[in-house]
Amino acid sequence: MLFNSLTFVVFFVLVLALHNAPLSWTTKKANLLIASYLFYAAWNPPFVVLLWISTVIDWHVAKRLFTEQVKHRRKVLLAISVIVNLGLLGYFKYGGFLLDNFVTLAAAAGIDYQPPDWHIILPVGISFYTFQTMAYSLDVYLKRAEPSKSFLDFALFVTFFPQLVAGPIVRPTHLLPQFATPRVATQKQLYWGLGLMTIGLFQKIVVADGLLAPVADAVFGAKETLHPLDAWLGTLAFSGQIFSDFAGYSTTAIGVALTLGFGLPDNFRFPYAAIGFSDFWRRWHISLSSWLRDYLYVPLGGNRKGNLRTYANLMTTMLLGGLWHGASWTFVVWGGLHGLYLAAERFLKARMGVHAIWAKLPAQIMLAFVTYFLINITWVFFRAGDFATAWRMIVTMLTFVTDGEKVLPTVHVVETVITIGIMLLVHWYMRERRLDEEIRRMPAWITGLVWGVILTLIIITQGGSDAFIYFQF
Repeated sequence: MLFNSLTFVVFFVLVLALHNAPLSWTTKKANLLIASYLFYAAWNPPFVVLLWISTVIDWHVAKRLFTEQVKHRRKVLLAISVIVNLGLLGYFKYGGFLLDNFVTLAAAAGIDYQPPDWHIILPVGISFYTFQTMAYSLDVYLKRAEPSKSFLDFALFVTFFPQLVAGPIVRPTHLLPQFATPRVATQKQLYWGLGLMTIGLFQKIVVADGLLAPVADAVFGAKETLHPLDAWLGTLAFSGQIFSDFAGYSTTAIGVALTLGFGLPDNFRFPYAAIGFSDFWRRWHISLSSWLRDYLYVPLGGNRKGNLRTYANLMTTMLLGGLWHGASWTFVVWGGLHGLYLAAERFLKARMGVHAIWAKLPAQIMLAFVTYFLINITWVFFRAGDFATAWRMIVTMLTFVTDGEKVLPTVHVVETVITIGIMLLVHWYMRERRLDEEIRRMPAWITGLVWGVILTLIIITQGGSDAFIYFQF
């Protein structure tokens, strides 16, 4: 079920009405759990079984982990959770990828192996809820948290529909305590939640799908060498599309949860105003970057075992982060580039030290421009369907060879320049600001007018909206 669909509107109204009905808290949580299963089953009902498997396994493993004192038994229990969760993820998401690479290696060795067709459908959102349930087992194993006393609460934590299929990836210590006591949105929370839903849907429907997707699709779908202007505009359009699409989902999810009385963590903080790559990952997909930091980078040793080990840990973390996004070597390259950027940034900071000049506005603007420029290079590999397309785009963008084909009409050029220009200005203005505080300062009539305009644009653009990009991850 898509947030940007009339079906979800009906579903949401019914869920909201039941949640505000005079029912017991246990009944309301049961209603939310059933609604979450229905929300997920709208894509492919049999895949609900995968949710059940993860829920039941991690529930029982965590209970045993909490009481078990023998070290090797605790490791065995944790291994069960990790193997089950990563096993399901590996089979459905990476089985075909591994098989294709095996066939390629066999062919290189002179072996003509023809495997049967791999007809496995990728369950929507499996990467998100797998990491979420694994965090529960890992937190109990590391004694950061106690297991939930209520199976209903834990099952709802795993399946909570606002963030089930595309995040934010919520930590158990953040969401589980919220299920312990009755929650219904206050009037202020309801209004703010509906406002966030409106902003999120505007980002998705109007900006990502209406203005930017046609440009990115035309450029990355081209089979010939492009004019450098088109190559750059297509890449910039995708940078805006992927942000508006994913941030739009996260903002909508946070808004939906808030209308029910629950709080979800921020997942984006105006990342295209980042000054440096560490800053970028503190602003982009925050729930994933913090997950990778706490459950992968730090256990690998973080920055505690010397510079070379730190660089290796950064690269390992980002390579696996790239692979998390998709079963393709282009995603691995995307993650690898981010690993190189982070390592290079750390190296340069250590050599150059802290100088007053870097705190001045011109220097910060220059560093933000360099960051955004290099981030866009990585987006080419993220969006391109294969290395041939990615390499053709990169060469065109960096050499400015002008004999390529122009595929973008003038109207798309103008739309992209204006849209991306406004987006960058907004990100820079909001870099150290909070959205709720800015809206609170606005006169009520301006807030109402803007809200009305946004709703109107959503309604008239709705017909051309697609599924969220991160559903494939």
